[in-house]
Amino acid sequence: MSVLIFNFVLADIQDTFQISTAQVSWVTSVYGLIYGIGTVIYGKLADRYRLKHVLTFGLIIFASGSLIGLMSQTFSVLLFARCLQAAGASAIPATAMLIPLRYFPPEKRGSAIATAFVGLALGTALGPIVSALIVSFAHWRWLFCVPLFILLTLPFYHKYLQEDEAHQSGGTIDWIGGGFLAITVTFLLLSITNGTLLLAVGSAITLGLFIFRIRSTSEPFIESQLFKNKAYTIGLAMALLISGIGVSLYFLSPLLLAEVQQLPANWIGFFMVPAAVASALMGRKGGKLADTKGNPFLFYTASGLLIGCFFLLALFTWASPVFIAAFLILGNVGQTFMMVAISNSVSMTLAKKEEGVGMGLLALMNFLSTGMAVGVYGKVIDLGSKSHWFSMNVEQCPHLQQYLFRLSAVAPVGSRSLCGVG
Repeated sequence: MSVLIFNFVLADIQDTFQISTAQVSWVTSVYGLIYGIGTVIYGKLADRYRLKHVLTFGLIIFASGSLIGLMSQTFSVLLFARCLQAAGASAIPATAMLIPLRYFPPEKRGSAIATAFVGLALGTALGPIVSALIVSFAHWRWLFCVPLFILLTLPFYHKYLQEDEAHQSGGTIDWIGGGFLAITVTFLLLSITNGTLLLAVGSAITLGLFIFRIRSTSEPFIESQLFKNKAYTIGLAMALLISGIGVSLYFLSPLLLAEVQQLPANWIGFFMVPAAVASALMGRKGGKLADTKGNPFLFYTASGLLIGCFFLLALFTWASPVFIAAFLILGNVGQTFMMVAISNSVSMTLAKKEEGVGMGLLALMNFLSTGMAVGVYGKVIDLGSKSHWFSMNVEQCPHLQQYLFRLSAVAPVGSRSLCGVG
């Protein structure tokens, strides 16, 4: 929810501070960028320190950013607050996958992992609703109060995460290697979004430096041996591809509803909610299927749902929005099942000392794939705008223009070129 709730008030923030569209887009773009990179860093910390301490540190940073944002009077302070929020919130995806690994036996791990994805689906469904409800009677700054409720979970973390011990002791964390990884990801996403060759070259250079660093230092940020684990690397590759495919449901479907069905922005959100709710309701069912019938069975079930959704969307593009919403239920449930299957499979390939950074890398792959895919989808739409159903000038359709603006942070900076920001 902390990612999504600000997507719908970007125009209000722009009016408040009298800034450009490009500037206001960073309210959500910078959040996503730090959020994705932070998952690996917290994963590394979770391999060395107790999980409850890592979570406590992250949530306090998150709450601090929320308080600063609530009191912000300038755009620079607001942006700093969002950076702090992201730096703290990224503790959650990293550790959400570690709790099932460390506290549940393999035969129950699928259900535990699915619970995390239920939370993700609920946040997706409730984010737009909560945002609209708050700004209907209060200033948009009060959206910063919503994340503060997460502090209520701290006593439960400290109560139930008692037996977790750090798997490593002594030594230091290779922050230089971590920095090379962060710069590589940042440059890669910016190069795809902006179509800048220089940034792509910079990403390749820093990737080379990262590889050299982890192979030459005695205590690397990520052990090079991890990438020699064939089952793990295949899992990462599959996660990269599947996340890139799945994000099309969240990026292209709103454009379909805006362009073809000519729906206003608020109604587009309404027709997207049932799919998110269905994912939340069915998520644990997917986890139980993984536990009882195995990850391959859940994978094939998810594949069938996704293929069915994409086939129906392609075949009935001009169908009623009610049918589009029904098709999206198949796709969203299928994507949730797929991510449970992949996450559960990947978790079983990791040694104890690799769990934190290994699952953090998996979360980063999902984030990276989402950002790259949105950038590619936007470019394809731009290139095909003269012959496909995106052909109109955005300025000629106020509803589409408004929704694209709000959608500008689906991924870090992925959709800005489509929205006229880049």
